[in-house]
Amino acid sequence: MTPDRLDRRLGTSDAVVVGLGAMLGAGVFVAFAPAAAAAGSWLLAGLALAAVVAWANATSSARLAARYPESGGTYVYGRERLGPAWGTTAGWAFVLGKTASAVAMALTVGAYAWPGHERVVAALAVLALAALTYGGVRKGAVATRVVVVLVLAVLAAVVLVSLTGPRAAAEPGPAGPAGGPLGVLQAAGFLFFAFAGYARIATLGEEVREPAVTIPRAIRIALLTVLGVYALVAVALLAALGPAGIAASGTPVAAAAVAGGASWLEPVVRAGAAVAAAGALLGLLLGISRTVLAMARDARLPRPLAAVHARTGVPRRAELTVAAVVVLLLLTVDLRGAIGVSSVLVLVYYAIANASALTLAREAGSRAVPVLGLAGCLLVAASLVLHPLTR
Repeated sequence: MTPDRLDRRLGTSDAVVVGLGAMLGAGVFVAFAPAAAAAGSWLLAGLALAAVVAWANATSSARLAARYPESGGTYVYGRERLGPAWGTTAGWAFVLGKTASAVAMALTVGAYAWPGHERVVAALAVLALAALTYGGVRKGAVATRVVVVLVLAVLAAVVLVSLTGPRAAAEPGPAGPAGGPLGVLQAAGFLFFAFAGYARIATLGEEVREPAVTIPRAIRIALLTVLGVYALVAVALLAALGPAGIAASGTPVAAAAVAGGASWLEPVVRAGAAVAAAGALLGLLLGISRTVLAMARDARLPRPLAAVHARTGVPRRAELTVAAVVVLLLLTVDLRGAIGVSSVLVLVYYAIANASALTLAREAGSRAVPVLGLAGCLLVAASLVLHPLTR
C-alpha cells in the first residue's frame, strides 16, 4: 500500500546543506550585476537590506515550521493561520515563482557549461537531477553537500585574488547607475533572489527529524553562513571592479578573478557557476515538488500528485511533473524574465508567511519581526515591478 506521509530521514546538517545548496547557487554568480546597475555605489546597502528582509522572513518561517512541521511551507502556514484562500495564493506563488527560478537556474547551467546551446544543456540538467531525486531525498542531500563544498572553494579563491592581487583597469559601466532609495530597493530585490533558498528547508518539514528543533536551527545557520559569504564576495567585487565594472559584466565573479590577476581562475569560476546552478536547481526541484504534494493533498492540484512511493518515500509523481513543466518552459522563457518573475512571486510568498507569523506573534506578544518582514517584502516587490528586468 502506498504511504501518505514522507519519511523523516534528514538531520540538522542535511537540512542546512539543502538550504546552502539552494542559496549558494547561481544567484551569487548572476545577481550582483543587475543589483550594481540598480544601486551603483550603494550596492552594499542593497545587500544589507536584502539580508534584513531575508532574516525577518527566515525567523517567521522558522516559527511557523516549528508549529506546522509538514511539507508545503507557507502554503500550509497561510492555510492554517489566515484561511484557505491565502494558503492557496501562497502555494501558487511558490510553485510559479520557484518554477521560474528553476528555469533560470537551468539556463544558467547551460550558459556557463556550453554557451550557445543553453536550452539543450538546461533540459538535460533538469532531467538528470530529476532522475537523481527519483531515488530518494537523501541522495539529493548528499549530492548537494558536494556542490556546496565546491562552490565555497571557488568563491574563496575569487575573494582572495580580488582582495590581494593586482588591479586591472575596471571596465566602464553603464551611464549613471540608478542609486538612491529606489535603486537600493531594486538591488535588494535582485540580491534577495540569491538569498531566497532557505525556504527549501521549511518545505522539507515532513522529512527532517525533530522538526520543531531542526528546522529553525537549520534555517538560521544556513542564512548566517550565506550572509557572511555574500558580504565577502560583494566587498571583493567592489574592490576589483567597482560598481560600474560589476554592472557592466555579465559574469562579475569571473571578471573579478581576471581583474585580480588570476585569469587562470576564470574557467574554474565558470565551472563552479555551472555546478552551483545545478545545486540550486536540485534544491528547487525538491522544494517545488513538496509544495505540489501538499496542494494535491488538499485537492488544489490533481489528487494523484499526492502519491508517495512505498520504497523510496518520495513523491515521485510530483517530482516528475515539476521536471516536465520546467523542461517545457525552457523552450520559451529567457533568463532575465525568469529572474524577474521569480523574485516578485517569491516576495509575495514571504509576505504571506510574515502575515501568518503575525498571528503567532500576537500569541507570543512579539510583532516586530513579522511586521518588518511583511513591509520589506511588499516594498521590495513593488520596486521590482518598476524595474525593466521584471517586465
